[in-house]
Amino acid sequence: MSAEASSRRSHRAPKSRRSPLLRRVPVPAILGVAALVAAGIGVVHTTSDPLGDTFTAEPSSLSSGMAVPQPTYARANSPEVSRSVSRETLTKQAETQARQREAALKQLASKSEDHADELLEEQKKREERLEAEREKAAEEGAELSARATADGQWVLPVAGYTLTATFGETSQYWSTVHTGLDFAAPSGTPIVAVSSGTITSTGYDGAYGNKTVLTLDDGTEIWFCHQTSISVSSGQAVSPGDQIGTVGATGNVTGPHLHLEVRPGGGDPVDPYTALQDHGVNP
Repeated sequence: MSAEASSRRSHRAPKSRRSPLLRRVPVPAILGVAALVAAGIGVVHTTSDPLGDTFTAEPSSLSSGMAVPQPTYARANSPEVSRSVSRETLTKQAETQARQREAALKQLASKSEDHADELLEEQKKREERLEAEREKAAEEGAELSARATADGQWVLPVAGYTLTATFGETSQYWSTVHTGLDFAAPSGTPIVAVSSGTITSTGYDGAYGNKTVLTLDDGTEIWFCHQTSISVSSGQAVSPGDQIGTVGATGNVTGPHLHLEVRPGGGDPVDPYTALQDHGVNP
């Protein structure tokens, strides 16, 4: 072997120890694979959701500088959604209940107004009936007065009455026997003088209540008791049928009526029923 050949062998470059596989794969291909792997991997952070079912994936950065957004997931029954639905339901229920209460109150008010109107109408009718009875009584009294004046007879003291107690009866309501004749009539019914005479006394008299005394020309006293009002005064002259007061319930009574007594000469009472008949009147 020549010296030149020996020198060439001693300066030959050493053999590469690279794996045969790496020698076959080009470097650009390796870099591309690495970029794809990096793009598919995101950093996952667990949220502080108490239910632990909400997570967010952050975008990864490619070697090319592009960000790839990752989806965000949330539970359908999260506390925020549930509270919103509950508030909406409660609001609708409250509005419905308020409308129902308002409707009930309106209905009750309407019924109350209708009932009040019915009561007012009934009261009005009662007053009209009472007024008609009073007018009728006044007309009858005037008619009786005219007849009595013509022939000198007595007249009935009231019209539209019912006899409820007669002379001589006994009851727990009287200290002794009943001393007169009771004409029950609505309170306010006119009372008229039974004959001509002079008013000798008016005023309140204990159990008799408001009382008027009419003294006739022969001295007989006629007592009109339990009156609501007195429309004459002592010393006043009256004729048969002249109004002297109204029926009432003053004194010792159980209801509105006229207690009539007849006392000849101002003495003890006699039966008014008989006295009226003796003077042409049938009670």
